Amino acid sequence: MMTQAVDPRALRDAFGAFPTGVTVVTASDEAGNPIGFTANSFTSVSLNPPLLLVCLAKTSRNYATMTGARHFAINVLSETQKDVSNTFARPVEDRFAAVDWAKGAAGAPIFSNVAAWFECAMEQVIEAGDHVILMGRVETFDNSGRNGLGYARGGYFTPILASKAVSAATEGNMELGAVVERRGEVLLLGNDIHSLPACEADDGSPTEKLQEYLETLTGLKVSIGFLYSVYEGKSDGKQHIVYRASASSGEPLNGKFLKPDALSQARFKTSSTADIIARFAMESSIGNFGVYFGDETVGTVRPIPVKGTQR
Repeated sequence: MMTQAVDPRALRDAFGAFPTGVTVVTASDEAGNPIGFTANSFTSVSLNPPLLLVCLAKTSRNYATMTGARHFAINVLSETQKDVSNTFARPVEDRFAAVDWAKGAAGAPIFSNVAAWFECAMEQVIEAGDHVILMGRVETFDNSGRNGLGYARGGYFTPILASKAVSAATEGNMELGAVVERRGEVLLLGNDIHSLPACEADDGSPTEKLQEYLETLTGLKVSIGFLYSVYEGKSDGKQHIVYRASASSGEPLNGKFLKPDALSQARFKTSSTADIIARFAMESSIGNFGVYFGDETVGTVRPIPVKGTQR
């Protein structure tokens, strides 16, 4: 029976639609030196017996040590530990110098300030294509009660932060907008003066309302991503919530997809729109996105960097 070829990049993007937590998997090598890598392919398996699993790429620099380890630990990162995730996702020589940690009862490194941690005995190493599955039997664990760090579609998110921002904005007159991207281009309305697509919010779900509006406007399939900008408009007195979104192939019924880095001389309906497009062009070029909080002129950008795994 013939099997249809699968595009690995497209498949990875599709897998990325599923939001996950972020962990750092750690162990000690034969000399007692700590090793670790960032991974979001982690899940619980069983309560009785207490089992969990994490997937490890066969190309990982930690492959031989991890598959030969008798014990390992899963550190579930908290929402303040994006920097830890980045450190352990990159080929940094002394990763452990950047984090506060101590050895657990079985010798695996346990991080401070994580949402939870599990120290496990290696139960089984299972072949799984270009990865192996490390099955661990939980021997000790702790749950700090901190909120976990989330990851989906190539970026971090903190669910508590997002919900608070939207809740605060809904107390006033709110407008929903979107940076709708596709293959490096952004959807803009207007010819001589450009604007982002936006609609008034109602009492329902902001993301559902925005998705319905965008799909009606463009005639395309639209997927709403994460928050991109939250600001108060001084000129119109509205609270503005701007999301990142992605669109399917096809010609939109309204608006045009344009390259943001080619719009430096373009005219925009508002200065805030110009700032959003300029920031998006800059962040796209370096692959490091953030969320803006403030008003039309003054605010801060909280970085949400793109992460690699299993280095």
